[in-house]
Amino acid sequence: MTVDRPPVRPVAALRRFAIAITVLNLLGHSWLGFEQSWLQPVAALLTAYGLELALEAASAWAARRRPRFADGVGAFIDSLLAAHITGLAVAMLLYANSRVWPVVFATAVAIGSKALLRVPTSGGRWRHVMNPSNFGISVTLVLLPWVSIAPPYQFTEALSGWGDWALPVVIVVSGSLLNALFTRRITLILAWLVGFAGQAVARHLLTGASLPAALAPMTGVAFVLFTFYMITDPATTPSSRRGQIAFGVGVAAAYGALVSQHVVFGMFFALTGVCCARGALLAIGARRRTPLAAAQEAPYAMPA
Repeated sequence: MTVDRPPVRPVAALRRFAIAITVLNLLGHSWLGFEQSWLQPVAALLTAYGLELALEAASAWAARRRPRFADGVGAFIDSLLAAHITGLAVAMLLYANSRVWPVVFATAVAIGSKALLRVPTSGGRWRHVMNPSNFGISVTLVLLPWVSIAPPYQFTEALSGWGDWALPVVIVVSGSLLNALFTRRITLILAWLVGFAGQAVARHLLTGASLPAALAPMTGVAFVLFTFYMITDPATTPSSRRGQIAFGVGVAAAYGALVSQHVVFGMFFALTGVCCARGALLAIGARRRTPLAAAQEAPYAMPA
């Protein structure tokens, strides 16, 4: 039986993802045409950093251990990489006009979900199962219906000619390298893409939806970013090949079902739903294995 290897050097992957999303945000706000203010990503980062450090300090105090960020400058920076990525992703993908507090709220929900929405695993540890930035965005879209997703055109508003093609190509190439070398989620990406095309064909055949219109989202930069930088979060997706296929196809199927019911922002809600379902399955599996493991470890008693 072949088992996929776990992600290689997760800290190295986080560093590269952090650099990539930072560069994209800097280019977006200074040149590409991002319509959010500069204050929104700054506020999101400050919220993410502060909450991440506070939660780690509380966890360390409860477990009577040294906080991970207290082991030197390098450890301090590495401890904030995930929060950095989450904060910038939320600020980049949400659009709340000139308001800053909805972005702060979404970031707080995203970071807080890692501490609150956790399930036990077979190894006796607890892990978060909700994709943080996607969950924060989804909750904000539900609770604040006047907040929207950033308009897709903002990623290429200042580009024309070859530039319209160059940016997506750069994102695809860099995202492919990062996911192939570090997160090992290429199988998930392929399953998601095939599944998305499949649900478009299914909606065309079953509901009469226009096939070109159903496939059109795949041509946008927002879809490319979601594919290579959102759905592939290694902490909240399966590592096995079979699990990645089920996860990617599941998100695509959930998206198709939501769109068929005229639910907007279907990709974000679909990913949230599948993460929730996976978390429930992990919790049920861990609960079933615990009594069995306890029975196997119990001393054998000779019958009287």
